[in-house]
Amino acid sequence: MIASTFHLARLLLAWLGCYLFFCILANETIFEPLDRDPGGYFAVVALLLGTWVASGVFSHIRRVRLVAGALNGSTLSNRQRRQIEIPFEAGEAFDLIDAAIRELPGAEIVDSARDSLQVRAKVTRIDPYGGNDRNTGERHVASWALDHFGARRNQILATVTPNGDDAGSVTLICEPENAAWTDLFLVDHGTNLENAEAIARAITRRVAARRRGEQAQVRQSATEKELTVAKLNLLHAQVEPHFLYNTLASAQVLTRSDPARADEMLGNLIQYLRHSLPRTEDAPSTIGEELERARAYLDILKIRMGPRLQLQVDIPDALRGVLFPTMMLQTLVENAIKHGLEPKPGGGTVWILARQVDSAVAVTVADDGRGFTAEGGGTGVGLRNVRERLRLAYGNAASFSIVANFPSGVAATIMVPNAVNSTADAVGGHHA
Repeated sequence: MIASTFHLARLLLAWLGCYLFFCILANETIFEPLDRDPGGYFAVVALLLGTWVASGVFSHIRRVRLVAGALNGSTLSNRQRRQIEIPFEAGEAFDLIDAAIRELPGAEIVDSARDSLQVRAKVTRIDPYGGNDRNTGERHVASWALDHFGARRNQILATVTPNGDDAGSVTLICEPENAAWTDLFLVDHGTNLENAEAIARAITRRVAARRRGEQAQVRQSATEKELTVAKLNLLHAQVEPHFLYNTLASAQVLTRSDPARADEMLGNLIQYLRHSLPRTEDAPSTIGEELERARAYLDILKIRMGPRLQLQVDIPDALRGVLFPTMMLQTLVENAIKHGLEPKPGGGTVWILARQVDSAVAVTVADDGRGFTAEGGGTGVGLRNVRERLRLAYGNAASFSIVANFPSGVAATIMVPNAVNSTADAVGGHHA
């Protein structure tokens, strides 16, 4: 109430002050030479002027109350300033404020400068009380005052200030085209307040929509990750069980014919399980840990194949702590045995190698077995699982290739990023 009264009194005093000056000037230049007393005329005009100004101010106050829901010096002002923090980097904040201004009703001229992060606009002033009365066809007095004495357009200036790498601060100014001194005499019927509120709402809506999109993306990523983990576990389960069944079956046979070798095989199986069971959930492993698992696996097979199976290992100690997918090295070793050396009457050698390649590590399992022949060189479930697991775990950052070895056999190589597990103990190695 106090703000409204002060606002009305300020405009009345401004208009009546100007009118008083006009009366003094008119009396001295017009009425005194004619020896007439214009007091009555001046009083009537002053009353009409006061009524006219009061009606315009009342319309302005009523409109501001409808838009803002509260009356104070800030909301009643013709010139509105907002400081809006946007949780996006300055370039994105600029695009957002530019789009919000362009969507304003009545936006005519919008000039934006991306380098200086500034937007200027001219907006047609929509008079909420303008036009002809539906019933009488007469124009409202307040509207007549606005149309003939006030600005026909409002103007907007928005400046984005970078606030760190991921935030921007927008200074928004909405005001009439007229100079500031005209605020002593004119009102804008809350149009600049409405523009400022509309832009702030548009920014809030766009930020909320962006946040909802990010949250939906996070939920989708979490769901995809869960599906990926489940698929990895399923692929892992396809690789591991059949070896256990075959080993136990072989040990069962050896208990009748060669108990000592059966005992050795079961000891190697225990060693293999010691390295395998903690990793069945496909937790990250290292090249060193996978090498020990592969050794235990090959020691079991040596009991069955005897001198037909030889092993050569060349993995630098510096690379043994590099993270490597669980069971993947054994899959390549198993493929080399099953499709390369076992079908070959004289057996052969398996090489396990690792080398640094730029920012990646290449792990190769090669053999001098049958190679890509009708009897050997299988590319079945095991190798398909290798490709699929690499894709799910690393995307395009890892690769798998399989080529013919010289003079015979196959060489399979897995390339993974050089990510070292700092907590893993380095596992020593030797040439077998």
